[in-house]
Amino acid sequence: MTRREIREHILRLVFNLTSRRPEEKEEQTELYFSQMPDEEITNPPLFASPQEKEYICQKAEKIIEMVPQIDEALNGAAKGWTTRRMGRTDLAILRLAVYEMLYDDEIPVGVAINEAIELAKQYCDDEAATFVNGILAVLVPGEKQ
Repeated sequence: MTRREIREHILRLVFNLTSRRPEEKEEQTELYFSQMPDEEITNPPLFASPQEKEYICQKAEKIIEMVPQIDEALNGAAKGWTTRRMGRTDLAILRLAVYEMLYDDEIPVGVAINEAIELAKQYCDDEAATFVNGILAVLVPGEKQ
């Protein structure tokens, strides 16, 4: 599975889990992976190996744990917007990107921003990529605001 595919699964899982009650997390995670294609019937392979599933779950969990800090950063960066007003998909993309930008040393900031824009183009309306880019640009570490 490519890094982009893994990131997409993380996005979907974060979207699912932040839309549900915390006590449903385990059940929803199991349900998510049970609906993935099986390696025996998929060509090209879209299934997740046990290591990929573990990585996806761990990263989604870390993002969800950081939602209060991430949302605080988003609310500070989004002039005239709050996370309560944002679309759920836009918000999930932004949460993933902000986590990668500010808390994940493995992902370069530019990659996190570019991937968020690509996810917004894929999953949201035409305006979302510009919206996501504008908010993330404000949050680039080390940049003057």
